[in-house]
Amino acid sequence: MGRIFEVRKATMFARWDRMAKQFTRIGKEIAIAVKAGGGDPTVNPSLRRCMQNAKSVNMPKDRVEAAIKRALGKEMENYDEVLYEGYAPHGVALLVETATDNHVRTVANVKSYFNKGGGTLGNSGSVSFQFKKMGVFKLKPEGINIEDIELELIDFGLEEVGESVDENNNPIIVLRCAFLDFGKLQKALEDKKITPISAELEWIPTTTVPVDDIQAETVSKLIERLEQDDDVSKVFHNMA
Repeated sequence: MGRIFEVRKATMFARWDRMAKQFTRIGKEIAIAVKAGGGDPTVNPSLRRCMQNAKSVNMPKDRVEAAIKRALGKEMENYDEVLYEGYAPHGVALLVETATDNHVRTVANVKSYFNKGGGTLGNSGSVSFQFKKMGVFKLKPEGINIEDIELELIDFGLEEVGESVDENNNPIIVLRCAFLDFGKLQKALEDKKITPISAELEWIPTTTVPVDDIQAETVSKLIERLEQDDDVSKVFHNMA
């Protein structure tokens, strides 16, 4: 238990405030969830997660419903989730999650961003060993005792719990679990009538690389280029 610092969402890399980008990302996540488990959120936990995340970024309800309806249509694009791995300058490892309907376009764009930013796109497995994929749940702290919630959820896969702040510097509680325990912990929270602000699968670095301000700025420019691409969902790094 303690304070959790979210490496990926350090202030200088807080790019998700672009509303259009957020809506596009969640729209693709809804499409993938619906294709996999149907359009009924009561029996599709992945869709419930997407809908909760849509709410956390103020995505209008009618847009969420429209996204579900489109995903149920026969002419909806099929998106594949592809993970790209590589190094930014100064030995910083990057994981780039994408949702794409055109692999050729996406890999060409991602490779171009790495090259122009002084980085190197690697092969599968070249970087991911430095990260651990985890479920990350963010909760409002009102009415929640951290010690109690830790004891109540440890049997449902909870590995880490701590205090942090969101991008607006509001206090939040962050819960982390192993990737395979994501569904179990999500259901435990639902059973306890606790609605997360958001529920995501994230790559948490197991080792970090120290950089100075100038080096960090160089890496930030590459991350920004990647995040601006429509096919890119999230970018994770291991900067200290």
